[in-house]
Amino acid sequence: MTSHYSGMELLPIAGNWVVGGSSKALENNDPYTGEQLSRMHLATTIDVDRAFAAAAEQQPKWAALPAQDRAEVFHRAARIMESRKDEIVGWLTREAGAIRARAEWEWMAVRAVMLEAASYPSRVSGRILPADLIPGKENRVYRRPLGTVAVISPWNFPMQLSNRSVAPALAVGNAVVLKPSGDTPVTGGLLLAKIYEEAGLPPGLLSVVVGKSSEIGDHLAAHPSARLTSFTGSTEVGRHLAQQAPLQKMSLELGGNGPLVVLDDAPIERAVAAAVFGSYFHQGQVCMATNRIIVDERVHDEFVDRLRERASGLTFGDPSDPDTDIGPVINQKQFDSVVDKIDSAQKQGADVFAAGSPCGPSGLVLAPHVILGDNRTATAREEVFGPVATVIKAADEDHALAIANDTEYGLSSGVITADTERGVQFALRMEAGMTHVNDTTVNDEPNTAFGGEKNSGIGRFGGDWAISEFTTDHWISVQHSDRTYAI
Repeated sequence: MTSHYSGMELLPIAGNWVVGGSSKALENNDPYTGEQLSRMHLATTIDVDRAFAAAAEQQPKWAALPAQDRAEVFHRAARIMESRKDEIVGWLTREAGAIRARAEWEWMAVRAVMLEAASYPSRVSGRILPADLIPGKENRVYRRPLGTVAVISPWNFPMQLSNRSVAPALAVGNAVVLKPSGDTPVTGGLLLAKIYEEAGLPPGLLSVVVGKSSEIGDHLAAHPSARLTSFTGSTEVGRHLAQQAPLQKMSLELGGNGPLVVLDDAPIERAVAAAVFGSYFHQGQVCMATNRIIVDERVHDEFVDRLRERASGLTFGDPSDPDTDIGPVINQKQFDSVVDKIDSAQKQGADVFAAGSPCGPSGLVLAPHVILGDNRTATAREEVFGPVATVIKAADEDHALAIANDTEYGLSSGVITADTERGVQFALRMEAGMTHVNDTTVNDEPNTAFGGEKNSGIGRFGGDWAISEFTTDHWISVQHSDRTYAI
C-alpha cells in the first residue's frame, strides 16, 4: 500500500527526524501475516536526554502562546485525521491486528480527543480566594502547565492510548517525550508525531523514543526533567515505575478484570450482546474488557446457551477482511499467555468451549472461547487479554456483587437489568472507577472521568480531569495593605 506515511524508520527526537542511537534495530511486523512493516534503530538513554533538553527549551515559549494559537494546532490535527483516515486505519489494521471496525473506532477516538483538547487552552482557570487570617491579603491560585511530561503507552490501542495523554498535556502548555510500545511504534508514536508536525506543532515539543523498556524505560520515567509520568500498562510495571521516582507525580492506568453482572431481570439478548462485544472486541485485548460475566442463576443457563451460539457465529481470521470479527493476538508471547490461562482453567475443572482452532499465516488468531467457572478459575482471577469470556453463576444480587468486587482490580464494570434505578444502586456499590448500566464494560468518552480504583491505577483521563492531571496549582498571594508583623 502506497502511503503518505510510509518509510517510518526515523525517530522524531529534539526537533529532527533521526536514526536512533542504538546499534540494535527493531523489526516491526504485521501480527497476522508476519510481514515486516518497518525497521528502525532503537533510541538510547542519550536520545532520551536530548529529547528532554529540547523539551525544556521549547516548552516555555509554547506555554506563553495565546490559547487560540495552541488550540488551532489541534483543530488542524483533527482535519489531518479526516483527510488521512484510510491510511491511518490501514496502519492500525496491519500493525495492531485491528479489524476494520475496531481500527475505525480508534481513529474516531483519537480525533475526538484532539477536538476535546482544542478546548483545553481556554478552559485552564485559576481561583481568587479571600484571606481568613490576614487583613488586606488576596489569595490567587494560578493553574500552570507542569513542564515536560513523559508518556509510556501500550500496544493494544496504540494511537488512542498515546494521544489521550499527549494531546491534553500539549494543549495545556506542556512538552512531551513519548515512548510507544515496540509492537506498535508507528501507530503508537511516529504517526502521531507526523500528524502534529503537519498541524504546526513547534519542533522539539514532542519527541518519540522507540526503545526497549529494559534499556530506556526507567531512565525516561525517572528523568529529573519529567514532572509527570503517564503510563498505561500492567500493574506490575506501573508499581515498578512508581518505585523509580517515588516523589514524582504519576498518572497510571493499569490492569483490569472487568465484571459484567447480569441480574435476574435482565433482558437476555441485550446482556448477551453486551457480553460478546465486551469480551471479544479487539480480541479481548482491551483494559476495559469484560473478563468475567457474573450471571444470576435464574437466567444463567439461557444466557450461556445464547452466548455460545453467538460466539460460534463470530468470524475469526484476516483483520483486513471486512467480514472478520476477531483478528490476531498481537504477538507470540501474548498468544502463549492466553492459551496458558485457558489450559490452567481446564485443569481446574472449568467447562471450556472453543469456537474453533488457532489459524492464520502467523498462527496467532485465536477463536473465541466461553469458559464456565468461578472466581478462582485462572481466566477469571487474572486479566486474560484475549478472546475469552468466563461466566460465573451467582445465587442472587448480593452474591453477584461480592463476586464482582472480589478482585484486586477496579477499572471498568457493567450491570444489565430491566430496572435502571436498580442498576444505578448496584453500580454505586461496585468497587470500580467506571460502571456502565445496561451497557458493556468497554466505553470511552473524551470529556469524562476515565480511570480506575484499587490496583487499576491512579488519576483520571478526559475533560476537566485531564486538565487537572497535566497542570499544577501555584498559590500567589498579594498583600494590598501594610501588615503588622508580631515577633
